[in-house]
Amino acid sequence: MSKYSYMTQDGFDKLKSELEELKTQGRQDAAKAIAEAREKGDLSENAEYDAAKEAQGLLELKISEMEKTLSTARVIKQEDLDASSVVILSTVKIKQVKTKKEFEYTLVSQSEADLRAGKISVDSPIGKGLLGRAVGEIAQVQTPRGTMEFEILNIAINI
Repeated sequence: MSKYSYMTQDGFDKLKSELEELKTQGRQDAAKAIAEAREKGDLSENAEYDAAKEAQGLLELKISEMEKTLSTARVIKQEDLDASSVVILSTVKIKQVKTKKEFEYTLVSQSEADLRAGKISVDSPIGKGLLGRAVGEIAQVQTPRGTMEFEILNIAINI
């Protein structure tokens, strides 16, 4: 993984907002669940207490990971990008050479990836295979199912 997390301003704002929500309401909810479980008696045999403590630990881990992502975040602006080759935040139209199926993806940071919305991570196998390619080039992508070839049909910068 790269030492920076590149993302759009919207992605940065969304992540920052979600982090703030977890640090305030999420922590309050976790503390409340622990307090309620503690009231139910002997902690050594209290599965609800153990579950609440585990949930709190997972919450703190998620907060820590989000803080790390935000601390290394670099917000990218459209004017900083060049559509002559595939870069992060490029919208790329590709055709699978073997099946002739066409796909369109926007390459984003790991934290912004959403396959249903057509956003794939630059750290994914397809994302890595497309980076740096130009229109007309064939990208060979190593996937869990083997090597796939994609022809780059179009590159656009749409932030």
